Amino acid sequence: MTDGKPSGSRIGLIVLAVAAVAAAAGLGYRAWHGGESNAPAAQESGAALTIDELEARARANPKDSKAWQALALAYMDRERYPEAGEAWRHAAENDPQNASLWASMGEALTYASKDPAKPMPPAASAAFHKAFDLDPTEPRARYFLAVEKDLKGDHQGAIDDWLALLKDTPAGAPWEASLRQTIDQVGKINKIDTAKRIAEATAGRPMPALSAGDAIPGPSQQQIAAATAIPPSEQRTMAEGMVAQLEGKLKSNPTNVDGWVMLMRSRMTLGQPDKASQALKDAIAANPTAKGRLLQEAGVLGVR
Repeated sequence: MTDGKPSGSRIGLIVLAVAAVAAAAGLGYRAWHGGESNAPAAQESGAALTIDELEARARANPKDSKAWQALALAYMDRERYPEAGEAWRHAAENDPQNASLWASMGEALTYASKDPAKPMPPAASAAFHKAFDLDPTEPRARYFLAVEKDLKGDHQGAIDDWLALLKDTPAGAPWEASLRQTIDQVGKINKIDTAKRIAEATAGRPMPALSAGDAIPGPSQQQIAAATAIPPSEQRTMAEGMVAQLEGKLKSNPTNVDGWVMLMRSRMTLGQPDKASQALKDAIAANPTAKGRLLQEAGVLGVR
């Protein structure tokens, strides 16, 4: 350190650690946006706050949509879906033109349903319809509204809608593999041939621009300042712990391509090329349709 400022290498570890926290906290949410997060800056620091602190902040600022979003994301990360649905509702009501927030609310309420006769509760359906009305391109709204069609017996209509979503999905998007699987499985269950249409829907799509992990939001100045207060001897331990947390999240949500790219970049930053190579292998195994992009990203990062 010189002149009281952290060195470049220390900044690298600090940025890595905070970015890994952000990635681990928001994989599911970002997945539907191809790595582009509509989550608030508060989310980036949300991983450092307890649920109690996030709840207190939201209640102290009931009109602050971002505070409710940060709380909702924390609930989603802990699979506390009823509470997440309520937090998303507050976020959406305070930012009513944000289609993503309504879709997030519908997603949480769907996951929270315990009624096998109504796997998509009316409130969830209404939220998805609201999101779609605001933005007909919103991917979660489109996906779940097709699910609703399937639940009502319109299997062909559901498959048609999923195929349309697949056609609009960037190659290698984190949700692509799951979407393909849904189309394939529903087709097989209902004796509807989908293989040719899946191929047609995905033909000729451009690869997304390379990110080399930069799709994961970086830390704020406040987060960097807080991290520099940690003794240098502890900073690598913190970074390694955060990267391990990201790796654990990817094991439960392996279709997030941007998350895998972030993991490769993190391993290279830590000077762990062997682990970066293993991350590449695991990423390709979980996302074979994104192999081209993953190899290109790995090339940018120097991963072999």
